[in-house]
Amino acid sequence: MSTEAPTTKFATFLKDKKLDARRIMAASHKLESLRPEDRTIRLAKRQNKKAEGDKKVADVRETRSGRPVTPRSIEAAVTGKSVSGPTKTRILRAVNAVLEQKKQEKVELRTLF
Repeated sequence: MSTEAPTTKFATFLKDKKLDARRIMAASHKLESLRPEDRTIRLAKRQNKKAEGDKKVADVRETRSGRPVTPRSIEAAVTGKSVSGPTKTRILRAVNAVLEQKKQEKVELRTLF
């Protein structure tokens, strides 16, 4: 991480709440890791897609993404570079998990970005 003064909303938020980027990455890894039940759900989705053509199956729930927040994405968010929407959402989920551990209020996406 750079030693410059925080310039983005995300950087000032991390500084104000005293959050460490490594802790955010660890929380994201725990939240986003694929588990066996996610793999079975994805398999069921694929099989339903093959069996029924292009029909959508509504009873299958969403799985985890399997892609945790990386140091590169945190660095991009801190410095103000462009960050994709799904990456912003993963960062938000990880930050809220860390805030929940610290017994603080959850935040919205607009607060961070």
